[in-house]
Amino acid sequence: MPEQQHNPFMKEAIALSRNGSSTNQGGPFGCVIVKDGKIVGRGSNSVTSTNDPTAHAEVVAIRDACRSLGTFQLTGCDIYTSCEPCPMCLGAIYWARPDRVFYANTRHEAAEAGFDDAFIYEEINVLPTERKITMIHTPDPDAMQVFRDWIIKPDKTPY
Repeated sequence: MPEQQHNPFMKEAIALSRNGSSTNQGGPFGCVIVKDGKIVGRGSNSVTSTNDPTAHAEVVAIRDACRSLGTFQLTGCDIYTSCEPCPMCLGAIYWARPDRVFYANTRHEAAEAGFDDAFIYEEINVLPTERKITMIHTPDPDAMQVFRDWIIKPDKTPY
């Protein structure tokens, strides 16, 4: 798709970021998801208005697009987001499996605006026992049995 065709979708993501911020829904982030040239999902950050720390624009848009399309994967879709996805959103994007992600602002520009995710990027590669939030591995045979049952479950939907 030529660059000029991307622009309206990015402009919509930016408009969502501006609206969400100006109406105090949450931070200045917006996202749209596009399939076959049509917007199938929209989201703006609503962390503070919903008291949901996972309500980032990309996650909200992914949920909206999946509902609209009736699927849990976004193969064949493009994501347009006003900012480079944070680690949580990046994980959600990889699970959703879109074809491409276009972003306007960088994570470094987000940090300058007060949204610094550097500490999370750093924590990802740290051993669980050395992370800033205490992580305690408590193995349980019942938990492992659930995984074993899943492995042999004949009617599972893999994802």
